[in-house]
Amino acid sequence: MKKLLFNTNDSYAGLILRVSLGAVVFAHGAQKLLGWFGGYGFSGTMDFFTKTMHLPWLVALAVILLESVGAVALIAGLATRLLALAYTFLAVGILITHTQWGFFMNWFGNQGGEGIEYFLLWLGIAAALVSIGSGAFSVDRLLFSPKENSIHPEGAKRVIHQEVGS
Repeated sequence: MKKLLFNTNDSYAGLILRVSLGAVVFAHGAQKLLGWFGGYGFSGTMDFFTKTMHLPWLVALAVILLESVGAVALIAGLATRLLALAYTFLAVGILITHTQWGFFMNWFGNQGGEGIEYFLLWLGIAAALVSIGSGAFSVDRLLFSPKENSIHPEGAKRVIHQEVGS
């Protein structure tokens, strides 16, 4: 199970996808948790989610933490597949609530809310990360991937012996 969840390769695709998604999601999470970038902060967001959107407080808290702390972990490449799976479910929930405003984002402020185009990209990136893992320069790779796949003197010797012995 550990291998299924944490094993990854040294692909730059995983690195690019996780840093891109993590950076964009973190900005939203910072609005919700810290009040940065014009956000309402933790209390204001909890009030909005629980009183206006009628979400259970546990779901509201999970969204705030997933978009802030989870985004930092995603950028670092820690538990990438698990976080990406959680982001996949979150994106589906957001898509359901935003379909009423159409496809396009609210660039000109003439819609009641944002369309779904941004969240479709979010969903696609998250799904790709579930599939490929965190890639190069990740905590997952450092802690959980086999040494044969990394630049490590002992791992290199094993790979060389396997190739010569083949």
